[in-house]
Amino acid sequence: MKTSISVIHWLPRVVCILAILFISMFAADSFAPGLTIWQQLGGFLMHLIPSFILLALLIVAWKWEYIGGIIFTVIGLGLSPIIFMHNYNMNHSVGMSLGIILTITFPFVVVGILFIISHFMKKKNLLKTHNEITQNKTNP
Repeated sequence: MKTSISVIHWLPRVVCILAILFISMFAADSFAPGLTIWQQLGGFLMHLIPSFILLALLIVAWKWEYIGGIIFTVIGLGLSPIIFMHNYNMNHSVGMSLGIILTITFPFVVVGILFIISHFMKKKNLLKTHNEITQNKTNP
């Protein structure tokens, strides 16, 4: 039981870090020839704003799993139609747009669900431990 709680504790954190790193890779397109180093760094930092926001949300979720889980789930589900329509308007392919949704927003929905599961598993384990301690105190 302890191992499954440990896996469920770390899985959303690791998946979220990997998803943020994946999103951050898209900031590399800000480097282009013909721009000054300051323009390139400015564009790079501008492209990293979503990653910084997601990192801040990960910090919140790390401390308060239930709230963070809800936030990540809402962000993943809320941004999916926007990103789908943006990509569909660019490439006019439903399949490609769905693939982009699966790679960009779906991991955050999964992270949110995993944070919520982790919260309830820890709560259940804490209640079980509390009941065992209480029972042992009453029945020596």
